[in-house]
Parts: sequence; structure tokens; C-alpha cells
Amino acid sequence: MGRKWNNIKYGKAAKDSARSKVLARYGREIYVAAKNGDPDPHLNRNLAMVIERAKIAGVNRDIIDRALNKAKSGADESYDPIRYEGYGPNGAAVIVDTLTDNVNRTVAEVRSSFNKNGGKMGVAGAVSFMFEPTALFAFSGKNEEEVLEGLMEADVEVRDVEEHDDVVTVYADLEQFHAVQVGLSEMGVSEFEAAELTMLPTSTVSLEGEALEKFMKLIDVLEDLEDVQQVFHNVELPDEE
Repeated sequence: MGRKWNNIKYGKAAKDSARSKVLARYGREIYVAAKNGDPDPHLNRNLAMVIERAKIAGVNRDIIDRALNKAKSGADESYDPIRYEGYGPNGAAVIVDTLTDNVNRTVAEVRSSFNKNGGKMGVAGAVSFMFEPTALFAFSGKNEEEVLEGLMEADVEVRDVEEHDDVVTVYADLEQFHAVQVGLSEMGVSEFEAAELTMLPTSTVSLEGEALEKFMKLIDVLEDLEDVQQVFHNVELPDEE
């Protein structure tokens, strides 16, 4: 996959250091998954997957239990998953996934973020065709060959395994997230740089100077919106970022 994830990941370490934002996003996602199905993760595959991702991201058990108990209590909060698509400077493609209890507020905030930062919001499907839904794991301590061999022995299907700067990245279909996580765990992998469901661009674009600065500001503003869960893009960022 040509190091796509390594080249487009945006300030992940810095973003994840804002723990309150990360915890709030996972808490909301767990609540929605539990409320829209059975609150027992053993009976709700989607909920189980969200909890797995939350644990890998360092979300503590109290946050998980609080979200599950909220769903079990019959709380009447309702969140809708809505995807917005648009363009950044020089036509860069951007996808914004949200969970919102107020669609009018969210769409206004997302549109304003695009308009004020050199972008423009598009219609549904405007850019998503340029991305591929992907389960992604990145970690160190193993090499590409032994990871690929181990997953094959565990009969786990993956799209690709690559290694760069001592970090191994595994790409798979979304429904393979749990199988890959279990397979890696059996190989002794317990700590991840990333373990997520993402949208990888089929091709990337490069920005420089003012266009790159505007793009990075746009992503910052979108990431900071309360209802935004994830932001994906197709811009290849400089190594120092």
C-alpha cells in the first residue's frame, strides 16, 4: 500500500494526548453501538469491536462500563452517524465522520469549518469513492515476514503487511478487525501504535506552503468539533509532521 497510512496520519500522537477528547469519542461510540443493538458485547459483534478498539486506544474500563450502563438504563439520548465529504485547499479530499444529536448544528459547524479554512463541503459521495475502508494495525517488535507468516498460519486474511522504520503495518478488510487482533495477540503483540477502522485513499496528493498550512488548520478545526469522530484525507504530509 505504499506507506499510505504512515504518510497521511495527522498528528496522531499529539491528538491522542488530549485524552478527554479521545475518551468522549469512544464513550459516545460505545453507547451508540450498545443502544442500537444488544448491550452485551457477546451478543453484539459491532459493540464488541468498538470495545476492542477502545481498549487498544487505552480507554479505561470505567469509561466503557459507564457507556454500557447508560445504554442499559434506557437513556433517551439519540445520536445519528452522518458522514460529510468535502474539499480542502487545491482540491484535497476530506471525509468527516460524526455522531450527532443535532444534525442542523453539526452540518452548520462542519460547513463553516470548511468555508473558513480554504475548503468547501461537497455532496454525499463526492470524495468517498477515492478511499478504501480498511482495518489497520501498526506496531513494532516484529518484522514483516514473521507477521505475514503468523497470520497465514492463523488463517487470517489480510490485504497487505509492510514494514517501515521498524513499524509493521497490517491492512485488512473491516470485518477482519477482530480476527487480525486475535492473530496478532497470539503472536505476542499487545501494544499498538494504531489499531483502527479507517478510510485509506487510493492515491494521495501533495500540498506545499500556504496551501499546506491552510489544510492543516482545516483538519485541526474539524478534529476539534464536538460531534466529529474521525477525519480522513488524501494529503501526503511531510515527514516532519
